[in-house]
Amino acid sequence: MYSLAFSILFVSVLVLTLAVRFWLASRQIRHVLAHRAAVPPEFAEKIPLAAHQKAADYTVAKTKFGLLTLLLNYAVLIGFTLLGGLQWLALYLNAWMGPGSPMLYQIGLIAAFAAISGLIDLPFDYYRQFVLEQRFGFNTMARKLFFTDMLKGVGLGALIGLPLIWVVLTLMAKSGDLWWLYAWFVWSGFQLLMMVLFPTVIAPLFNKFTPLADESLKSRIEGLMQRVGFASKGLFVMDGSKRSAHGNAYFSGFGANKRIVFFDTLLSRLAPQEIEAVLAHELGHFKLKHIVKRIAMMFVISLGFLALLGFLKTQPWFYAGLGIDPVTLALTGQPTDALALLLFMLALPVFTFLLGPLTSLSSRKHEFEADAFAATHTQADDLVSALVKMYEDNASTLTPDPLHSAFYDSHPPASVRIRHLKGAAT
Repeated sequence: MYSLAFSILFVSVLVLTLAVRFWLASRQIRHVLAHRAAVPPEFAEKIPLAAHQKAADYTVAKTKFGLLTLLLNYAVLIGFTLLGGLQWLALYLNAWMGPGSPMLYQIGLIAAFAAISGLIDLPFDYYRQFVLEQRFGFNTMARKLFFTDMLKGVGLGALIGLPLIWVVLTLMAKSGDLWWLYAWFVWSGFQLLMMVLFPTVIAPLFNKFTPLADESLKSRIEGLMQRVGFASKGLFVMDGSKRSAHGNAYFSGFGANKRIVFFDTLLSRLAPQEIEAVLAHELGHFKLKHIVKRIAMMFVISLGFLALLGFLKTQPWFYAGLGIDPVTLALTGQPTDALALLLFMLALPVFTFLLGPLTSLSSRKHEFEADAFAATHTQADDLVSALVKMYEDNASTLTPDPLHSAFYDSHPPASVRIRHLKGAAT
């Protein structure tokens, strides 16, 4: 009874989210194409028509490709759940490995699921990089590097992820009803550790980081950091151009381990005062506690989700409603903790998708605040000119559909954001 009701609820929400996604995508495509013929008046003197039309075509192509990958992802989701794919995989591994090593069986189940999902995604990732990005002139990655990155990612995921999975599964099996609370402490500590290790251990596995050599720019940036009270472990340039023509700047790390990183593509395009303004925006996120707030919110949400999983893990209808027969699995004698993790991971995005605009709203609020901070510590016009160049270089559309943007975009639309900055400059 409960399992059937949960299946109906799952399918209903699945269909609703699919319909909303297609509706928003169709709005985006129609809106961008309707404004393709002319550059918005506020950008007419700064962005050529050809660049505007390239951004429109790039946006439409990405949106259409996103719909294709969406259909694939939903098909895979249904295959793993309602069509019994996850149960088949569990039974197959049990028959192959036998009942003698329950922990190895569970880790193997999660690893097999990840491997199958990765193989399904691989052709789409390849197409995105070497067809879609190539068509619009953004791909600079060699095919060898693509597969090298993939192998590094798999190895790093196994090295870091498998021990974490072992700890969580052990807590689920041996820590009683409050296992989810102990798992939350482990997960939170793991996230903080990754923030510390990422800049100096993980990121250098994929990119080369060299100290900023331009002394004039370095002096300008150090002056900015001194004015806003930001200390870092150094200023670095990342060889982003070996993968993509897109450019950006960011700071990473935690506590005393913070680093400021510039893409080499960004440095080659922006003037020193524009680079300073872009960095001031990024530092605004730090000084206004946006990073701390996001981390705190992530911890609170993850605690709630783990508590929910702690409840669902004990409910037979949760398994049966998502295509798992608890009776059949009980006959194998294997624990179902790994299955609970996988089912929860598969179902959660379906039920939380419609909450996405709340996250986007909070993020856009932070972007406005960081822009205002940058306008206080640098010239607002410098940030405006930098943003215009970045929108042009990254082929970001200047005319997104307002509803699509409100639902998905973490940053405000270009016209709104620049209008706010020009107001600050005035």
